[in-house]
Amino acid sequence: MERGGIEDGETSIPLLLSENPSESSDSSSHATAVVVLSTLVAVFGSYVFGSAVGYSSPAQSGIMDDLGLSVAEYSVFGSISTVGAMLGAVMSGKLADLFGRRGTMGFAEVFCIIGWLGIVLAKGAWLLDLGRFLVGYGIGLLSYVQVPVYIAEITPKNLRGGFTAVNQLMICIGVSITYLIGTFISWRMLALIGTIPCVLQLLGLFFIPESPRWLAKNDRWLDCEAALQRLRGQSANITEESTEIRDYTETLQKLAAAKVLDLFQRKYAHSLIVGVGLMVLQQFGGVNGIAYYASDIFESAGFSGKVGTWAMVVVQVPMTLLGVLLMDKSGRRVLLMISAAGTCLGCFLVGLSYLLQDLQVWKDFSPIMALGGVLVFTGSFSLGMGGIPWVIMSEIFPINVKGLAGSLVTVVNWLGTWIISYTFNFLMDWSSDGTFFIFASVSGLTILFVDKLVPETKGRTLEEIQASMNPFTAKK
Repeated sequence: MERGGIEDGETSIPLLLSENPSESSDSSSHATAVVVLSTLVAVFGSYVFGSAVGYSSPAQSGIMDDLGLSVAEYSVFGSISTVGAMLGAVMSGKLADLFGRRGTMGFAEVFCIIGWLGIVLAKGAWLLDLGRFLVGYGIGLLSYVQVPVYIAEITPKNLRGGFTAVNQLMICIGVSITYLIGTFISWRMLALIGTIPCVLQLLGLFFIPESPRWLAKNDRWLDCEAALQRLRGQSANITEESTEIRDYTETLQKLAAAKVLDLFQRKYAHSLIVGVGLMVLQQFGGVNGIAYYASDIFESAGFSGKVGTWAMVVVQVPMTLLGVLLMDKSGRRVLLMISAAGTCLGCFLVGLSYLLQDLQVWKDFSPIMALGGVLVFTGSFSLGMGGIPWVIMSEIFPINVKGLAGSLVTVVNWLGTWIISYTFNFLMDWSSDGTFFIFASVSGLTILFVDKLVPETKGRTLEEIQASMNPFTAKK
């Protein structure tokens, strides 16, 4: 891992792995070992998320054969995790505000472990589905608590984007590793392995601090300063950051307790439009249709589904890593627009390949175009659209509504996941080329949305971002 410093007011992606960073007293310039450890513990939840998403594909034939499930019964098993995730998302904000970020992560992992063990021990469909539902509920909690909230609240402002983007990288790694090892071991053993990152996160939570901003919100000022000092290093000067957190929190505490309907007030309109809009555009750009049915797309293009999926893994992981490295260098907006332009091009190429097949034109070239389009889409999505919406969502909502807003945005994301994954086959039956041209159009719309409405949050504290987007909350 490389070290880096400050250049022209920006940091290269750079971690100072030291408990006591002596080079600078600026508490917002470096990441200590405690920040790195806390982030790694949190993103074990991202790996759990990815392993749950990647489980159903390699496990399908084994489960159906061993338990005698029909295609319809297996479809219930595959999709019921999304239902659990939506329930978890609804409750995530309230639990995160009530029990803290660490407590909610631990709560989520207990459900994930019980769910995975239910799948391991299943002798019929009911326990199998219950286990999958519980895993879904756990990752519904984790998808909001562990990255969009906890990591964003503990990291220095100049490194926050890169650290929170590790979420998407770990999801990709979880999906990829689960898919790959699932081709060699039984579905029960694969589910048992799924408990390992859950246990690791549970144990790791005992060694990391609670979010200073959550402690401040709950009037635990001494604990807040102690946690902040631990995160920034014992020799770091935290006075400025601590004062900013205190002033902003005290201002927000003068406001009435937030209710769901309060989110739709004018003062939160910009944040809500950006948060919900990015999640809708992310999902309706077709990512889960392509991810869930990539093998069918490759096979219809004349390629092996396994070869195509391996090619996606080869593209996905390094492009996600590149996005992490560029997050705090180039900024969120630029990466989002480049990513959306790439997904637009990828979907257009796939749609064009289907159109050429229908017209019986360039029949030898169209399969290559389909493969290239899916890989362009996958790489581009991994670069920005996969992770940055979650990063921005973690930055734009004031602490007094962050729980409610995070729950709403996460539910919207999971609902979009279900809609696209459920309707994809029906859309393909209607018009294969038309489906991908629609996805391309949504990606094109995303570029305009980001250009007109999404703020640049790189290098700004959470309080600065929220005050600029929600100016009325900053006024007494």
